[in-house]
Amino acid sequence: MKDLLVAKFGGSSLSEGSQFKKVKEIIGEDKERKVIVPSAPGKRFKKDHKVTDLLYMCHQLASHGLNFEDIFKLVKNRYVDICKDLDSTIDIEKILKEVYENIANGASKDYCASRGEYINARILADYIGYEFIDSTEIIHFDNKGKFDEEETKILIDKNKERLINSVVPGFYGANKEGEIICFSRGGSDITGSILADGLGAKLYENWTDVSGFLMADPKIVEDPQPIKTVTYRELRELSYMGAPVLHEEAIFPVREKGIPIHIKNTNHPKDSGTMIVADDYPPEKNIITGIAGKKDFTVISVEKTLMTSDKGFLRKLISVFETNDIQIEHMPSSIDSISVIVSDKELNSKLNKIIEEINIYCNPDNILTSPQMSLIAVVGRGMIKTKGISARVFSALSKNGVNIRMISQGSSELNIIIGVENKDFEGAILAIYNAFKNKEEE
Repeated sequence: MKDLLVAKFGGSSLSEGSQFKKVKEIIGEDKERKVIVPSAPGKRFKKDHKVTDLLYMCHQLASHGLNFEDIFKLVKNRYVDICKDLDSTIDIEKILKEVYENIANGASKDYCASRGEYINARILADYIGYEFIDSTEIIHFDNKGKFDEEETKILIDKNKERLINSVVPGFYGANKEGEIICFSRGGSDITGSILADGLGAKLYENWTDVSGFLMADPKIVEDPQPIKTVTYRELRELSYMGAPVLHEEAIFPVREKGIPIHIKNTNHPKDSGTMIVADDYPPEKNIITGIAGKKDFTVISVEKTLMTSDKGFLRKLISVFETNDIQIEHMPSSIDSISVIVSDKELNSKLNKIIEEINIYCNPDNILTSPQMSLIAVVGRGMIKTKGISARVFSALSKNGVNIRMISQGSSELNIIIGVENKDFEGAILAIYNAFKNKEEE
C-alpha cells in the first residue's frame, strides 16, 4: 500500500487537549496518514506524571490489597480534562469505570499499563473520525509472551481494509487466550513499525517533542547540529549507546523492506526532522553522523602470557560472566591481555565474586579493575575508508586533556568506541563534536 503512511504520536504529542488539536491538524494535512498509533499521555510539565507510570502504581497498590483510588483519580482527571478540551462526546466515564473495576478485581500488570494507550486511542479515534481498532485484534504474542511476527502479519493482512483510516493503540497486543501483553517501555514505536511493515507503507512517521536526532546530547553540546539522515545500522549504534528519541527495536520490522522512518516534531511540524534510511543510503557530507555515550562502566582487564595459545581461555572467561547473569558490553584485546567491559548496573556488587572465579577458571597472571569508566561511540558511515578519523579523534581529546583508557573499532569501520573516565565524559564528547562539526569529507 504505497499510498499509505503510518503515523505514531508519542506521549508528549498527546499529553493534553491542546496537543490533540495539533495532532488532528497534522493528520488532516496529508490524506495518506491513514493508520495512527498513539502512546499514553506523557508529561505536560517537568514535575508532571506520565499516565503509564500512574497506572503501574495503581496495579502495584491493588496487587497488595491497598487503596489505589487517589492515584487512579489522577489518571481519570487527565482523560476527563482532555475530553472537555476537545468537546468529545465519548463516554469517558464509562470507559474509566470499567478500567477501575478491572484493576480492583486483580487485572494483570500488562493490562493496567496498556490502558493509557487504549483510552488515548479511543479518544483520538473519536476526535478525528477514524475507526478504533484494538491492538489485541492485530498484535499477537505467543503463550510465552514473545511477539509472534508470523501470526501478526496474518492478522494485519486479514484486517487490511479495516485498518485504513484507523487508530490502533501502541505498546501492547494479546495472546490466543486474549491476555494482554506489553512490549518494553517505549513500545508504541514498535507497534507503529510492525503496522508499517505489515501494510507495506511507504513511510513510517514517528512524531515526538524533538525535531529528530542531534549529533550530540544538547545537555553537553550547546545547539548541536541536527542529523538529516541516519541509516538503520547507525541508529542501532547510537541508540545502544544511549541516544534517545526512538525505541531501538522499532527499526527491525521495517528494515527488511527498506521502509524509511521519519522522526518529526509535533510542536514544530515544519522542521525537516531526521529520516532513518536503508543501510546503503549514500553518506552526507559530514564524516560522522553522531556521538553518543554512557557512564558508569567497570573495565576488568585480564592478563595472561601466551593467552592465545590457551584455546579454551575466552570460553572460560565469558562463561564466568554468563553464569553470573552479567551482560558484556565490549571485549577489546591484545596479544596477552583482554578487557571485559560491563555496566555497573549489571555488575551489581558481584565484582569480587567475578574476580575470584576468573582466577579459578582462567588462572591469569594478573587482573586489574578500572571503575567509573564511560564509553563514547563516534558513529558514521562517512568514516568508512576515510583517512585520519582516529587521528582527529585522538588529537581532539589530547588537546582537551582527556586521557583515553580504551579504544575499540569494529571491522565495519562504522564506529569507534572510546573509553574515558567518568569525570572526562562531557569534555570528551564536546571535544570530539568540535573536531567534526561542519567538517566535510576531504
